[in-house]
Amino acid sequence: MLNTIVAHDDWLTARLELLAAEKEFTRQREVLTRKRMAMPWEPVTKDYRFLGPNGRMSLSDLFDGHSQLIVYHFMFGPDWQEGCKSCSFWADNFDRIPIHLAHRDVAFTAVSRAPLERIEAYKARFGWSFPWVQAEGSEFNFDHQAAFTPEELAAGRAYYNYEMRRVGASDIVGISVFAKDEAGAVYHTYSCYSRGVEMLNGAYHYLDLVPKGRNEEGLEFPQSWVRRRDQY
Repeated sequence: MLNTIVAHDDWLTARLELLAAEKEFTRQREVLTRKRMAMPWEPVTKDYRFLGPNGRMSLSDLFDGHSQLIVYHFMFGPDWQEGCKSCSFWADNFDRIPIHLAHRDVAFTAVSRAPLERIEAYKARFGWSFPWVQAEGSEFNFDHQAAFTPEELAAGRAYYNYEMRRVGASDIVGISVFAKDEAGAVYHTYSCYSRGVEMLNGAYHYLDLVPKGRNEEGLEFPQSWVRRRDQY
């Protein structure tokens, strides 16, 4: 691969044209962010329960003293021996950020349906430090489009990313956001799925800077090149 080769003045002209487009994209992103911030909230009415290293927890407990909570639905089904390799790629990108989020009144945790002991072993394998809990017999992942029932899997279709679509795995990726008011009531404020979770993957944004980009054209599917960090 070789792009057009030009003198510096011509390169600078092209760069300034791109810069104008980048600035417009930034403005559009800020408008989108404000719309996301202004989304209405829906009350959480179920008593979801989770299991963490220190015992059983409620959804309210996951806020850890903050008024906002981000949940990463990590693909790791009850009968899986390993977590999803793509979610593991994402986890390498968000592992160390919870301390920074906490200073902006935000808690962060991953949630999976796998047994806690398997989650803990997988977490130790990669040296991750982010909070990660099991949705212990809870409907939490089903209610937030991150897991599918045996009936849905048998039918091959389920509601995901706000539409009916084909599904093949019991657990799927997503991000859900919650808020808690001063009285302790919890609200669901936002969820995103599929390519919507790319905003949490810094490595992809770095790849978007280089001439080959993500270099995924011609692959069986876009992330088929991804491996767990210890399997490349």
